Amino acid sequence: MTPTVLINAGPWLTVPPVGYGGIENIVATLIPELRRRGVRVVLATVGQSTTDVDEQIHVFDEPQFAHLAEPYNDVVGVAAAHLQRIAAELRRRSDIDLVHDHMEVLGPSMLATMGADRPAVLHTLHWDLTKHRAFYRGFGRHDRFHVNGVSAEQLQRAPDALRHHSVGHVHLATPLARHATRRPASAGNGHLVLVARINSRKGQHIAARLAQRFGWELVLAGPIGPFTTPEQLSAEPNADRYADVRYWRDEVAPYVDGDRVRWIGNVTGDDRDHLVSTALATLFPVCWDEPGGTAVIESLALGTPVVGYRRGCLPELVEPGTGLLADFGDEAALARLVADVDRLDPAHCCAVAERRFAPEVMASAYLELYEQCIAGSMAGSRPKVYA
Repeated sequence: MTPTVLINAGPWLTVPPVGYGGIENIVATLIPELRRRGVRVVLATVGQSTTDVDEQIHVFDEPQFAHLAEPYNDVVGVAAAHLQRIAAELRRRSDIDLVHDHMEVLGPSMLATMGADRPAVLHTLHWDLTKHRAFYRGFGRHDRFHVNGVSAEQLQRAPDALRHHSVGHVHLATPLARHATRRPASAGNGHLVLVARINSRKGQHIAARLAQRFGWELVLAGPIGPFTTPEQLSAEPNADRYADVRYWRDEVAPYVDGDRVRWIGNVTGDDRDHLVSTALATLFPVCWDEPGGTAVIESLALGTPVVGYRRGCLPELVEPGTGLLADFGDEAALARLVADVDRLDPAHCCAVAERRFAPEVMASAYLELYEQCIAGSMAGSRPKVYA
């Protein structure tokens, strides 16, 4: 039997995204591999998504990401409209075997309460599970509803009510890991890079402050709220209404001089790959328990070692020889690791990424979970862990 899976990517960004969009990048990486294995994919997204699928359903033609920073009463209807469309689709047809949901909180809330009106569900947890304590702690026992984590550490911290539905974890993947060892090595420029949304959890303030103190050349790349370029940010007179902008201006910008420390806005495609592959290291001074670490995986696939804090998923992803980790908050240790990173072999980083984080590895793991969920396995069972 050829399974039909409805993948809910949400209404926020296109699949694949243009630049920033970790979840959407993962969905775009997974779908071609699933279809190569005979899975029919119905994608719930926005109309401008370009990933090839068997069917697409949407309410909004354009990405709705820019609305996320607006007041709750102005933006809540966006997610509700998207999920209402999915519910209607599930009620009107019987050929969908599984819903693979990637939408935070509202996705499982709607799907769990649909009961017999929907097929089996696999909900992937991409985020910090401490954000919505009341929801997750009160999550009931729902028939044919399963969750998977994106790291073992993430699930270890999950509330019991959520772990009851767990079918294990699957590490994320990147297309950059496919044949990573065949990619010609890039000539290094000696700079350090931090590629992430500008946000206090990502630790740009730590990286920028240390760069000025120790004389590093540091490039910060990523959006600040909805602003993807310095020009966009400077042209918006009310930008301070976004928390990420306030963080940038108060804690990061004072260390950004355009020379030793630069912010270049969002980078995509070949520009992003060149920026990372020519770096001495990618910095991850994370100030939270990062659950999935897509940027970590991409850095390794591009042959660039990782230097960061030992938090969240980083100890799982950073094997010996691919990076160096310091205890959280020990900035002196972090700086010492940067000084030692040139002893790590970029080719080894590529080899590890190719083995662990290629798209086909992730797709094979998800297919096993799909089969388990469709077969009606009991929630709470513990299958193979995909590391």
